[in-house]
Order: sequence, then C-alpha cells, then structure tokens
Amino acid sequence: MLQTGLMMERPLLLSSVIEHAAKQYGDVEVVSRETHGPLFRYTYAQCAARARRLANALKSLGLAPGNAIGSIAWNNHRHLEAYYGVSGSGMVMHTCNPRLHPQQLIYIINHAEDRVVLFDATFAPLVKAIAPHCPQVHTWVCLADAANTPSIEGINSVRSYEELIAPCSDDFEWPEFDERTAAALCYTSGTTGNPKGALYSHRAIVLNAMAGCMPSVLSLSPNDAILPVVPMFHINAWCIPYSAPMGGAKLVLPGPKLDGQSLYELMESEAVTISAGVPTIWQALLAYMEPLGLRFTTMRKTGVGGSAMPQALIAKFMDTYQVEVRHGWGMTETTAIGTMGTLLPKTQGWTSEQKQALLAKQGRSAFGVEIKVVNDEGNTLPRDGTSQGELMVRGHWILASYYKSETSPLVDGWFPTGDIATIDAEGTMQIRDRTKDVIKTGGEWISSIDLESAAVGHPAVAMAAVIGIKHPKWDERPLLFIVRKPGASLEKEEILEFLASKVAKWWVPDDVIFLDSLPVGGTGKVQKGELRKQYGGVFS
Repeated sequence: MLQTGLMMERPLLLSSVIEHAAKQYGDVEVVSRETHGPLFRYTYAQCAARARRLANALKSLGLAPGNAIGSIAWNNHRHLEAYYGVSGSGMVMHTCNPRLHPQQLIYIINHAEDRVVLFDATFAPLVKAIAPHCPQVHTWVCLADAANTPSIEGINSVRSYEELIAPCSDDFEWPEFDERTAAALCYTSGTTGNPKGALYSHRAIVLNAMAGCMPSVLSLSPNDAILPVVPMFHINAWCIPYSAPMGGAKLVLPGPKLDGQSLYELMESEAVTISAGVPTIWQALLAYMEPLGLRFTTMRKTGVGGSAMPQALIAKFMDTYQVEVRHGWGMTETTAIGTMGTLLPKTQGWTSEQKQALLAKQGRSAFGVEIKVVNDEGNTLPRDGTSQGELMVRGHWILASYYKSETSPLVDGWFPTGDIATIDAEGTMQIRDRTKDVIKTGGEWISSIDLESAAVGHPAVAMAAVIGIKHPKWDERPLLFIVRKPGASLEKEEILEFLASKVAKWWVPDDVIFLDSLPVGGTGKVQKGELRKQYGGVFS
C-alpha cells in the first residue's frame, strides 16, 4: 500500500519569493532606469517593503483578491513591486503589451476586467486614447512621483504611484491561499483574431522561476547581475523578475532605453554578467559596438529566445566577444522557459563551428517540461534529429485552457505549439519553422528559419526574412527580404550565389527584395503576415 509522505505542505506563492530575497539577499541591489532618465537603485529588502505598501494601497482602493490589475509599463522597479504587491495580495497581475494595436489593448483590458491600470509616463498618449473605451478601469496610476506624472486631458482618475503608496504602511501580512490561484495574466500577440489570455498560477510561475535558476538553464546565483532586455510585458520577462530574487542575483532593469548604446553602457556600469532578449536586440547592440571596437568586461552569458538566433550571430558573440549564448524556446502558453541549449562536456573537443551549430538549436527541455513531435496523423515521430513534425508540449507550467475559453486547445493532454521541429536522440530540439511559415515546394519542405539564418551569415546582411509565395508549378517558392548593414553594398545575384553555397539548390529563393527595415511586432519578431499582405502575390 502506498503511503503519504510525512512532509509539511507549504503553498508555492510569489510573496514567498520576494520575502525570501528580502531575508536572504536583502542588501543585493535592484538598479532601474527611470522613465524620465536617471538611474534608481535600492535593495531587495526595500523592494519587498514597498511591495507591501503597494498591497495596502490597493486594498485602500477597494480592491479584493481575484481582481485584475493591468500594467502598461517598461522594465523598472515600480513595475517589479507591482509584480509582487498585486499577485502576493491574491490579485491578478495583467501585463499589457503597449506595442499591440490600441483596439487590441482595449480588448484585453476589458476582457481581463482590469479595475486599475498602472502605466509609465511614456504611454500617457496611449492611455488618453484607450481610457474612454475601458469603463471598468476606475483608477489609472502613473508609475512615477508627482513631479513626473502627467495630467491627461479627459481623465480625472490619474494618480501618482508615489503619492498612492506614501501614506501606506509596509506592515502587511501576505495572505496564504491555494498555490493554484491565478497570479498573472498575459495575452498572445493576436496575429490572427483577438489575443488569447494565458492565466498563470502561483505554482506555475514559482516552478518556472526555480527552473530558471538551474545550471542547465540560466544558472542565476548571487554571483550574477542580470539585465533582462525582454520586456516585463512579454511573458513576464521570461520570469526573470521572479528567478533573479529567488537566486539572489542583482537585477538591472533598463527602462525605456533599449538602444545599443544605452544597453552597453548600462551593462558596463553595473557589471552585468548575464542578459536575455530576442535576436533583434543583440543585432542592434553589436551594430553599436562593432564600429567602435568595444568589448564587454563582465558580460559572459546571454539567453536568447523569441525567434531563432542566426548561427552567424552566435559565432560573433562567442568568438569575438567571448559571451556564451544560451538559445531557448518558450511561448506565452508555456509561462516562460520550455527548453534551453547548453554545451555538454563532450563538446570540449569540438570546433567552434560545431558548437555554434549545436547552440543554434533550441536545446533540451527543462525539468518539468516534456516535448515530442508528431506527424499530421498525430503519431509521435522518432527522436532522430531529422523527422520533423508539430512540436507538442506538456508540463507543470504549460497552459491547459485559454482564459474565458469554453474549449481546450489540448490534444490528448498535450499542447500543440504550431511550431515545426525535430528532436534528436539526446533530446535536443530544433525549431524548423512555424506551421504557417514553412514553405512547401514540390512536395518537400523548406525551412524559412534556416534560409534566414544562412542569409544573415553574409557580412553585408543586417536582417533577413523569407516567406512562401504561391507558384503555379511548385505550389510555393521562397521570396527573400534583405536589410543591408549601414554602408554595405549587396545585390541580388551576390546573395543568391552566397546562399547556393550554403543550402540545397532547390532551396535558393526565386527572388530577393531589399528593404530599409523589416516590420517588427510587439514581441520583437518579424511580422511575416505584413510581408505577405504587401508582397504575397504569385510567382510566374
């Protein structure tokens, strides 16, 4: 007969994370770029105290457990306090992506039934535009002091964050409740139809944050200073605002200044050892550093996700800048981390190119996550590194149903990701494409991601994107879009000849279009849907 273990059962709650940081790493710094420019710094102990003051302030506004609180904000210390003050009180922290279309923002604020919305002064014009259409929001709180809180015409309910919490005590007893209680709400980017909500539990976030501290993932510890460039409004900044205090790492928040120069100077001045963001951020950072011959003095590791990082960019980070690249995968529906790529001891004798090819893949699943790939009939494909099908995922922090949805997206208990992938015998997963982006030509698949990665390997290419165009004979053929590096010269024949030496002949695109920039969405990904709208005709 099975016996029940004789262990205490304590709920996994987010309030315990910030209180742990306050007690064990109370003097570790949080450094934050204010929206109006200067740096602000305090400690985890002070952050916890202010989060408790915010909890009292929310109570004074008549809010109760279960209420949703929205935010339209950058990565900064007040936003961090809200992560804990809101969720720790039993309320739901709803981070809104300000890069969404205003109509989508209005939709998600109303769908979430936000009662209060926190916003940075940067977004005052946006708040002015959407507030009349969000009748359930009774208070708008600017994440600033009174001097930096703008008045917004037509909205009488704007409060300064500092004035809101000033009269409140930091004596607040965090409530205890079921760890499965909702803690945070994020919406998908809504590329097709309205955005869908992923409602995360305390349990899911705490477990994901614990995974982030593991050596095989981000390996956060008191020896680290981490700068998350990935926004706090995008999958909760990959749960770094939870895993950093959990691991005792210094947390550096960049605010609204995400350009290459600002990030580099912040990394250097705050002795940042690790960062995290999408590939477009790192391309912009190196575009600033390279012409000036700059190097990192403390940065030694970066986590990359959101879209595939080209192998050429991985090589630049590792060979030129001695920064280890950890390439991962996750999505709104996976709370944050799903897989992460690291080098195993057996790779010590490998060439740099072999290591970089491995790191161009999305790595092995973190403990707590299971992955598989299936064919069109739903049959599990072998882990041979070549059989590709739709990636399916399940685990402790994987979405089971969308918020307020009457149907579940799960298939036999697995979440279908919409990604086309392979998994090898060692469990290393590689995203080959999105189901909507894979190009089928003559009955065979072409990976737009692999083509883009190859194109970015050309020294004159800053960014590349590939879409499939209807073809009367081959069903679809690839069309390549190129953004040249500043001052670089590159013509169609040259890039096609370069690609012919890198990929199969039948993969070489039928045409090339040079653009000044590519359309990038709210999560830093290239919006191929926009390219299809404008250029998605038919090849003759």
